[in-house]
Amino acid sequence: MSRLVLFNKPYGVLCQFTDRGNEGSARPTLSQFVDLPGVYPAGRLDLDSEGLLLLTDDGRLQARIADPKFKMAKTYLVQVEGEIGDEALAALRTGVELKDGLTRPAEAERIPDPDLWPRDPPVRFRRSVPDGWIRLTIREGRNRQVRRMTAAVGHPTLRLVRWRIGNWSLDGIAPGEWRCLDA
Repeated sequence: MSRLVLFNKPYGVLCQFTDRGNEGSARPTLSQFVDLPGVYPAGRLDLDSEGLLLLTDDGRLQARIADPKFKMAKTYLVQVEGEIGDEALAALRTGVELKDGLTRPAEAERIPDPDLWPRDPPVRFRRSVPDGWIRLTIREGRNRQVRRMTAAVGHPTLRLVRWRIGNWSLDGIAPGEWRCLDA
């Protein structure tokens, strides 16, 4: 039976088990949190992003989760700079032109500030610049795509938390914690 690990990746943790190519680095890796042999990440989350990372010991499941051709929905809670308006949300919903082409349409909506754990280090607060939160669901996985999309509509990302991949979510999993399921 295949194993699937739902891991709540904290900010600043590499999505790999070793920090190759960075001798003397003190950056934390998955090995400091997930002590299960034979599981590997199905996809990635950037160093400065948080939230749901799936790991599995099943190569086919890993490909189905990570490969954009399967169009598995990934939902993010995104804190953006500025108060995001209807025009910016409409642009996200129809697709945003990036340097590597037009994105697929996303689901995008304004949400109240979510009840999340504090980030370490905290997001920089600027009294003169408001911020807001959106829920953004995409079905592709370009490099730093969510950050590039929000910037393209005039609202740079301040905090990015992946909350859901397909039917799996972070519900009940604290930062740095994981849950193992039979897949």
